[in-house]
Amino acid sequence: MGRRKNNNNSNQSSAGFSHLPQGSKIRFADKEDEDEALKDASGSSNHDESMCDPELDKAVDDSMGEPDVSFIAADDKTSADYYFDSYSHFGIHEEMLKDVVRTKTYQNVIYQNQFLFKDKIVLDVGAGTGILSLFCAKAGAQHVYAVECSDMADMAKEIVEANGFSNVITVLKGKIEELELPVPKVDIIISEWMGYFLLFENMLNTVLYARDKWLVDDGVLLPDKASLYLTAIEDAEYKEDKIEFWNNVYGFDMSCIKKQAMMEPLVDTVDQNQIVTNSQLLKTMDISKMTPGDASFTAPFKLVAERDDFIHALVAYFDVSFTKCHKLMGFSTGPRSRSTHWKQTVLYLEDVLTVCQGESIVGSMTVAQNKKNPRDIDIMLKYSLNGRRCTVSRVQYYKMR
Repeated sequence: MGRRKNNNNSNQSSAGFSHLPQGSKIRFADKEDEDEALKDASGSSNHDESMCDPELDKAVDDSMGEPDVSFIAADDKTSADYYFDSYSHFGIHEEMLKDVVRTKTYQNVIYQNQFLFKDKIVLDVGAGTGILSLFCAKAGAQHVYAVECSDMADMAKEIVEANGFSNVITVLKGKIEELELPVPKVDIIISEWMGYFLLFENMLNTVLYARDKWLVDDGVLLPDKASLYLTAIEDAEYKEDKIEFWNNVYGFDMSCIKKQAMMEPLVDTVDQNQIVTNSQLLKTMDISKMTPGDASFTAPFKLVAERDDFIHALVAYFDVSFTKCHKLMGFSTGPRSRSTHWKQTVLYLEDVLTVCQGESIVGSMTVAQNKKNPRDIDIMLKYSLNGRRCTVSRVQYYKMR
């Protein structure tokens, strides 16, 4: 899985580029800005005099001593374990907490529906810093069990103590599937389990396990509905930069890499002006009733062009809903909504589709958990267009890793 731009929101610093993930593309407002940036870069090279001074190099080497090249002995960690390790660092939690759409929605759901939480036992699955547990405690929960597998659990305990909720919130470190709660049942399960493309690196199966083991019969799951959507976009500029780039790399043919690049979906914020078709609902998941197998599915789609244009990619996004509230609450990660850290998922097509208004791209999308690592996603896309200017039928495969 790739990421192209990191233009999520104003929380990102624009003073420097060190915060951008590898592969990010910096876009300048105009060519003058780009030329000036390139000029500055070439005039402020980090290759200073010290790099050419052998005496200084020797002094540095001597002061550093022998490099430590020992490695930790091989362990039995799986890719799932490394997934949990990634959540031990505060940076990923900072990004999620600063996602106002995400965090304020959960806060509003809890604070504006305190009747759900008053004197109830709550289980927070994948608690992270414990922010949702703190919201629940403040809303009047009798007790909250905050389960977190990563080392962030240690920080969560300190955070709970620092805010005076140690008598209401118990932080438990470990995997849901491997620990026991101090109570036989809970009234509410709350979790922010969603991943990119809704299902990539998600914790849905863990939430379903907790539901089946601990939730009372008339218990509440928050959120309880999630829907995946598909639309189509024009994206010539970036497809040229990301995919066609491999045709001629400094005069050399590296087109063999193109196939791999095509198979890797991109996570990015899509401009709503790029959207060419309607949005098609692919799948709605009722978290209170579904089984783990329901997260693998095949869904048909029909995308109708709303204008004459070219189509370079399909775009997936999701909505989540909290239906047990006084009034329906939730949020969307779609390109017409305020951006979130989930952004959207862009799947580039091998063909450039030329569509006229009213013409339809029909097909199906098959989504399945990867057999080796169920947190990864395999996607099969079938699509066809029989239009006045373009006729095509193709099957493409994508891997979210």
